[in-house]
Order: sequence, then C-alpha cells, then structure tokens
Amino acid sequence: MSGRDLEQRLLRKFVAALILVPLGIVIIAFAVANRQAVTLSFDPFNARSPAAELTLPLFVVVFTVLIAGVIVGGLAVRLGHGRWRRMARRFEREAGELRARLDALVDKAAEPSIVPREQEPPPRLRLRPPAR
Repeated sequence: MSGRDLEQRLLRKFVAALILVPLGIVIIAFAVANRQAVTLSFDPFNARSPAAELTLPLFVVVFTVLIAGVIVGGLAVRLGHGRWRRMARRFEREAGELRARLDALVDKAAEPSIVPREQEPPPRLRLRPPAR
C-alpha cells in the first residue's frame, strides 16, 4: 500500500469520525429526551378501543419509521436504476469480448508470417550490345 493510499484512508476515517460522533451524540440525546410511551393504533374505525395497538417509547417509533423510510427509498432507487445496471453489465460483457478478440488479433500478428519477407532483387542482367 502506498503512502498516498494510507493518507486517503486516514482522511476518510477522520471525516467519518467528524460526522458520525456528533450525529451519535444527537441521536443519544434525542433518545434520552423522548422516552415517554406513545400508543400506536392500527384500527382506523375504533379510536377508543382499537383492535390492534402498540405502546412503545417515542424514540423507538421515530427510529423505526426513519429506518423503514431509508429501506423503502433504497429499494425505490435500486429498482429505478435497474435499466442502467443491465446496460452496464452488457457493456462490460461486450468490452470483455472485444478485448479477447483484440488479444487474439495481436497474437496472430505476432506470429511469423507465411508470406516471405522482401528479399533483395536478383542481380540485373547485363546484355551485350547487338552485333552489327
């Protein structure tokens, strides 16, 4: 590993720590400040005594909804980029085939040729002048 790669890795780790440590502190502060229990009702027709309800701390509800949103958004992006991924795979496959064909042509060009190389022309004929 070169010195430049090591410097880039250290810089990435430093930037990640610079972002993640304050974010972690904010998340912990939010969780501590919002510990009160909330009731989630899954029955839109009977608000007084719902058939399905769940009582959880508020921060658990918020984090669960946040994580679910990230997962749904990631799936939407992944499905939306499917066409581009298919095209990229096709282009990579075609590039590999073309590289193989090029290598075969280069190898073939490096082989000795059947056609003889140019030789020096034969010596010129010397004719005597015609007799008179």
